[in-house]
Amino acid sequence: MTPAIDLVKKKKINHTIHEYCHDASAVSSGESYGQEAAGKMGVAAEQVFKTLVVMLDNKELVVAIIPVSSMLSMKHIAKAAKTKKAVMANKQDVERSTGYVLGGVSPLGQKKRLRTFIDSTAESFTTMFVSAGKRGLEIELGPVDLAKLLSAHFSELSA
Repeated sequence: MTPAIDLVKKKKINHTIHEYCHDASAVSSGESYGQEAAGKMGVAAEQVFKTLVVMLDNKELVVAIIPVSSMLSMKHIAKAAKTKKAVMANKQDVERSTGYVLGGVSPLGQKKRLRTFIDSTAESFTTMFVSAGKRGLEIELGPVDLAKLLSAHFSELSA
């Protein structure tokens, strides 16, 4: 169990856990963790979402959840967060604030609850996949349920 799985169970959110064998050599050869997840689960990359942590110009850390097939627009996340500038947070800040390692960062069950934004493309799916807090483990759940759990806002985030 991970804190992410514990949270969806505690809140009685309809979900499915998907496990696959993570291959470290796939990521070292240039494939992203999210692309690996989509391929191993046999689902469209547009339906698998990655959890990114960014730092705003006021030093606040926020979470952006975007399709693994997309790139995060710093301009769009800054606008969604109502600030002027955003940059990717460094690895240490991400791991310290979320409690998860890179490649397994879940938007759910983080150590410190961060303000969260979900790419608006998620609204077109009945279910979406996000990390369950460990490489090789994904949670499938409804976008609206995810947004409610996180008090998140849907916004245009992809470049």
